[in-house]
Amino acid sequence: MSSSVPSDMINLRLILVSGKTKEFLFSPNDSAADIAKHVYDNWPMDWEEEQVSSPGILRLIYQGRFLHGNVTLGALKLPFGKTTVMHLVARETLPEQNSQGQRNREKTGESNCCVIL
Repeated sequence: MSSSVPSDMINLRLILVSGKTKEFLFSPNDSAADIAKHVYDNWPMDWEEEQVSSPGILRLIYQGRFLHGNVTLGALKLPFGKTTVMHLVARETLPEQNSQGQRNREKTGESNCCVIL
């Protein structure tokens, strides 16, 4: 499929936690929520074991970050006519936007305070 991606479209290769993959074509105007709905409505036969109860719990992960529902593929500056890989997971809620950075600071013992003598 990826060899014939139209130059005005973005081919997404979605990877499930199980490792199964499937490719879908999207417009740069499609949002993460649009993609979740489309995938839910066109759930692949070989993904049957991973079927979810609602499109609202499908989340996209791109470059290690959860995408919020209103983010479009165009806003991510994904290349047209090419294949981009994202992970697709079932998760009720998204993590807080800064929670990962805070967690990393706690693990490293890093602090943001200073002492003036």
